[in-house]
Amino acid sequence: MGVIIRQSIKGTIVTYAGAFLGFVTTMFVITKYLTPEDVGLTRVLLEIGMLFSGLSMLGTSASMFRFFPYFKDKSKNHNGFFFYIVCIPFIGCLLFVAVYLIARQPITAFFVTKSALLIDYYYWVIPLFVVMAFRTIFENYSNINMRIVVPRINSEVILRLLIMAVYLLFGWHFVGRGGMVIGLVIAYGATMLIALGYVAATNSVSLRHDVSFVSPALRKDIVRYTLFLIVGTLSGALISKIDLFMVSSQLGLESAGIFTIAFFIASITEIPSRSISSIASPIAAEALKNGDFTTANQLYQKVALHQLMAGGFIFLVVWINIDNIFAIIPNGSVYVAGKWVVLFIGLARLVSVTLGFGGTMISFSKYYYWSLYFTLILTTIGIATNLWLIPILGITGAAIATLLTCLLSYLIQQWIVLKKIKGNPYTVNLFKLMGILLVVWGINFFLVKLSNPWIDGIYRTFIITVVCAVLFYVFNISDDLRNTIRVILKRVKKIISL
Repeated sequence: MGVIIRQSIKGTIVTYAGAFLGFVTTMFVITKYLTPEDVGLTRVLLEIGMLFSGLSMLGTSASMFRFFPYFKDKSKNHNGFFFYIVCIPFIGCLLFVAVYLIARQPITAFFVTKSALLIDYYYWVIPLFVVMAFRTIFENYSNINMRIVVPRINSEVILRLLIMAVYLLFGWHFVGRGGMVIGLVIAYGATMLIALGYVAATNSVSLRHDVSFVSPALRKDIVRYTLFLIVGTLSGALISKIDLFMVSSQLGLESAGIFTIAFFIASITEIPSRSISSIASPIAAEALKNGDFTTANQLYQKVALHQLMAGGFIFLVVWINIDNIFAIIPNGSVYVAGKWVVLFIGLARLVSVTLGFGGTMISFSKYYYWSLYFTLILTTIGIATNLWLIPILGITGAAIATLLTCLLSYLIQQWIVLKKIKGNPYTVNLFKLMGILLVVWGINFFLVKLSNPWIDGIYRTFIITVVCAVLFYVFNISDDLRNTIRVILKRVKKIISL
C-alpha cells in the first residue's frame, strides 16, 4: 500500500491542480459567460460522447487491466499487447460510428421536445467520442505501467486549460456556439495526441505481435470477457448519465445546465479516488490472477478507508460552504436551485468511492460476469427512480434517484463481492472514520455565520480541516496517513530549527 500512497499523493496533487482549474472554469467562467442552456448543451454533448466512447472501446479500458499480467514482458514489448489494445477500439469505433448514424432518429426523438438545440450539433459527437476513446486507452496503458502523473497532468490540467480557453473565446465573442462545440472536440483531440506521445516515449508501443503467443484458452477467455464487458459497458455508461439525459429530455437544457453545475460541485468529492483506484487496480488484478484473495481483500479495505477519508473530508468542506459557494459564483441566484442536488449527489459519491473498488475486483476475477448482472440491475433501478422522481421533484428528484440507485446497487454488489471473492471493506477504522466525519459535521453548526462569504468560507474550512487532521491522527485512522503526517512534522521542525 506504500506504493499506492506515494503514487496517489503525486496523482492527487496533480488532480487537485486540475480540479482547481475545473472549479475556476465551471464556477467563474461557465456561470459568467454561458447561459444555463449553453451549459446544458455542452454537457449533454460531452456525456453522449463519453457514452459512445465507452462503448466503442469494446471493454478494452477494463480488460487491459485484467489481461496485462498475462502479456507483461518488457523485453518482448509485452508480447504485442499494445497492438491489441489499439486494434480492438479501432474496430469498435468503426462499429459505433455506424450505430450512431443509424440511431439518429430515436436519439433525436428522445431530446427533441425539450432540448431541440442539441440536434443541431448531433454529428460533432462522432469525432468527439473517437478521440475520447483513444485518449482513455493511452492513459490506461500508462496506468498499468504504474505511470499516472503525466497522464493525470494531461487529462486534469492541460485538457481543462484548453476547455477554459474555448469557453473564454465563446464568452468574449471570438467564436459562436458552433465554434465552441468544435473547440471542445479539438481540445480532446489534442490531449489524445499528447497521451499517445507520452506512451510512445515511456513504454513499449510496438504494433508487432505474435498471434501464437495468445493460446486458445487465453483467447477464449479474452473474447468471453470482452463480450460481457460490451453489454456491461452499455449499462455502466448509462448509469452515470441517466440523470442528466432524463433531466434534459423531460425538463430541458436550462435545467440540465443548473443540474450540471450542482453535479460538478458534488463530484469534487470523488477526485482522490481516481488516483488511488488507478494505482490499486493493476495490483488487484495481479493478486486475483494468482487467486490471492487475502491480499486482494486487504487492498480493498485500505482503498475503501483512504477513499472515504479523502472523499468524506472534501464533502464536508463543500457542504459546510454550500451557501457561500452560491453567494460567490456569478449568477449564483440562478444556480442555487441545485443546492440539494449537491447534497444527494455528494452522498451518492461517498457511497461509490467507499464501495466502488469492489466492482473493480469482481471485474478482475473469474466471476467478472456478475458485474453484468449488477450493471443491468443498476440501470433498471436508475431509469425507474428517475421516471418516478423527476416529474415530482425536478432536478432534486434526479439527484435523489441517483442516491437511491447507488445505495441499492452497492448493497447488491457488496453481497456479490463477499459471496464470491470474500471481499469485505468494513474495518474498525472505517467505522471510526464515519463517526469522526459525523462529529465534525455537527461541530459546523456551532460555528458563527459571518456576513462575508469569502471570510466565512476561509475560517470555517480552516477549523474543519484542523479538527479533521487532529482526530484522524489521534484515532490512528490510517497508519499511512499517520506516518505521512509524522514525516511532514519532522521536516517542519528541521526548517524551524535552521
